[in-house]
Amino acid sequence: MEKAIKRYFPIFLLPTLIAFTIGFIVPFIMGIWLSFCEFTTVTDATFVGLSNYIKAFQDPIFLHSFWYTALFAVVSLVVINVIAFAIALALTQKLRGTNIFRTVFFMPNLIGGIVLGYIWQLIFNGLLAPFATALNLNEWYGFWGLIILVAWQQIGYMMIIYIAGLQSIPGDVMEAAAIDGASGPQRLFKVTIPMMMPSITICTFLSVVNGFKLFDQNLSLTAGEPSKMSEMLALNIYNTFYGRTGWEGVGQAKAVVFFILVVAIGLIQLKATRSKEVQQ
Repeated sequence: MEKAIKRYFPIFLLPTLIAFTIGFIVPFIMGIWLSFCEFTTVTDATFVGLSNYIKAFQDPIFLHSFWYTALFAVVSLVVINVIAFAIALALTQKLRGTNIFRTVFFMPNLIGGIVLGYIWQLIFNGLLAPFATALNLNEWYGFWGLIILVAWQQIGYMMIIYIAGLQSIPGDVMEAAAIDGASGPQRLFKVTIPMMMPSITICTFLSVVNGFKLFDQNLSLTAGEPSKMSEMLALNIYNTFYGRTGWEGVGQAKAVVFFILVVAIGLIQLKATRSKEVQQ
């Protein structure tokens, strides 16, 4: 079997490698090149050096989108993971109907972001109507609306990961802690959470990256209103590239900066949480 795998694995690997090269590597390299060019199509690109990056960092809306997105990523990280972990703790106890509750909490993750955005837009505007205001009239209404929407969508997914982590903790470790006289909070913070760090690493990484990459929910819920004040980074890049004539290169430069930012933050977060993991 091993000889057959070694002999034929290039045949199975080649189609995937070709698709990955055409669909990711080539566009990625072209995107970096185009970020240094002025263009309307990829065939008429003219090299302009760093001017696109200079324009990008001089764009006040882009800078506002960066801080707005960073704040959103931090708040959503805390809200999603705290609630998901609490629900996972509750659903790993000996309660009736836990499988039904797990299914119910996970179901929102199956709904597309565009659909969720429009549904929650109707809900929020309906709640705000008696106060003679609307979601798109205040950037902070949009901010907290996005927090609620994303939390409702992603908590169930993170909950499943936390449940898997909780179920992987050896029972004799918890029994030993209880015999030694550790209280419930002590077992939680001194035993459960340290043993759960691999799951926490995964969930925090997904939460941070998803927070920075958020696009479809932002587009459908607020569309950046009012006056692009609730516009997050991904939507700002999209609007720059497709909505501002002559700014295609600037939009591409913003996309490269966005890529570097997300990768850097993701790696820092992984290193920070993995350093706290313990061996079981």
